[in-house]
Amino acid sequence: MEKNTQFVGQSFAFLDAMEQAGRAAELNRPVLVIGERGTGKELIAERLHRLSPRWDGPLIVMNCAALPETLIEAELFGHEQGAFTGAARARAGRFEEADGGTLFLDELGTLSMAAQERLLRVIEYGEVTRIGASRPLTVDVRIVAATNEDLPAAADAGRFRPDLLDRLSFEVITLPPLRAREGDVAVLADHFGRRMAAEINWPQWPGFSAACMAELEGHDWPGNVRELRNVVERAVYRWDDPNRPIAGLVFDPFASPWKPRALMPRTDAARAEPAAAVPAAPSAEAHAVTDLKAAVDAHEAAIVRAALERYRYNQRATAKGLGLSYDQLRHCMKKHGLSAG
Repeated sequence: MEKNTQFVGQSFAFLDAMEQAGRAAELNRPVLVIGERGTGKELIAERLHRLSPRWDGPLIVMNCAALPETLIEAELFGHEQGAFTGAARARAGRFEEADGGTLFLDELGTLSMAAQERLLRVIEYGEVTRIGASRPLTVDVRIVAATNEDLPAAADAGRFRPDLLDRLSFEVITLPPLRAREGDVAVLADHFGRRMAAEINWPQWPGFSAACMAELEGHDWPGNVRELRNVVERAVYRWDDPNRPIAGLVFDPFASPWKPRALMPRTDAARAEPAAAVPAAPSAEAHAVTDLKAAVDAHEAAIVRAALERYRYNQRATAKGLGLSYDQLRHCMKKHGLSAG
């Protein structure tokens, strides 16, 4: 988690979420944070912790999606020595580590039903039993959980325990996506730009050109604030003149004319073989054609003939190269009197 990072924004949707988090922080109750990727769910968890009476206790973070299902329970609840293969020594779980503080469970919706059941017992009774242990340990932990999934729908579908959802949703904070935060793109872009300029030792912050800012504000931002930060920081470090406003943006860092073929999007017609070369259309000056249908037929015949030669009269490969079915190719060959080789 990024420490000591202030939220930046001035939109109503943003300020409303911050106010909600400030109120919920004071109470020793679970909080569920909902939001798209890149909206700042981890930072909200830190805000809830820092503004709470537990601010001087530990803040422990666990990404539930980052571990295989077989290790989730051992990570959460700990284990005794010899509890399973590979358990060479006893180990405290995240609940024990968070005793007296806050445990942030990110990607909550990925927990198995078995882990959900044990999590529910910890919330209800305040006790954790290490794997392989016979006695429970008492813990005092506040839980903040986050997800970008529709947990009520998951509960209806039988993939999430409704009783656990009830326990965790004393307060639900739904973070607005960046596209709903009117006016915040410019504020955030300036904030991230200034920080990056200072990091690379620019003597001043030139800002963005009007056209550049219009591009930033017009983008949909599927990755939200995290994506915006990447785009802004990339633009700053690639710009070579700190005395002129930045006028270049790269939204997709993977875009390149030298991209490996394996990464290039391919159509069904192009998967087996490269597309056949298409002969240039005959010019009016060269042929003085006045019959449009005849001109089109002549050009079609030339394309099919060139493709047959390219694929050495392999008709199925030729059909794929032209984006035709086998029957369509056979019809064209018959129509134009083309031989099969």
